Parts: sequence; C-alpha cells; structure tokens
Amino acid sequence: MNLANRSYEEKRNFIRMKVDTPVDVKLGQQRNWEGKCHNLSGGGMLISVPEMLPLGAELEVTVSSHHGHHPMLKALAKVCRVTLKTPQDCRVGLEILSLLE
Repeated sequence: MNLANRSYEEKRNFIRMKVDTPVDVKLGQQRNWEGKCHNLSGGGMLISVPEMLPLGAELEVTVSSHHGHHPMLKALAKVCRVTLKTPQDCRVGLEILSLLE
C-alpha cells in the first residue's frame, strides 16, 4: 500500500508509540523543565511541560523509563508545534534532529 492509499492517521513515515514517561527538557544553559513524553516516533515526539516553549527552539530532550533505564533516549529536538491545554499543561510537538550520546 502506498502513502496515498493509507488512511489519514497512517500517513506518517514512522508509527507513533504511546509511552507516557518522564522527560527532561533543556533550552541551552538557560532553562530546564520536567514533563511527560506522551508519544514517540522515529522522527519526533509529543511532550507536555508546565509552560510555553518558543517555536523553532532547539532543545536537549532526555526521555526516561519507568523501569529505571536512564536515559532511554537523549536527543536534540526542534519545537514544531505548541498547544496550551491548561495554564500548567503545554503540549509541544518536537522534531528529532539528532540522537545524542
């Protein structure tokens, strides 16, 4: 099946995995946030953090595991989408630019 014949939800290069695990986010040396990674794919992730992040910002993201494996994933990522759900829950769509370590 080619990409055009797939349903809308399946038109991605990578399948999204629901993970709901802790995530640490760093914006240079300036700011750090703790949040939650809701889903993860080969090209990006959806996280929630307690405040808005700037579009286009490059972040260092470390996704942890509930099973004690740390870090499960460490990557340089770019903010592609920001949605404010509540004043303390900002959903951030990230594109993975490169894996670290």
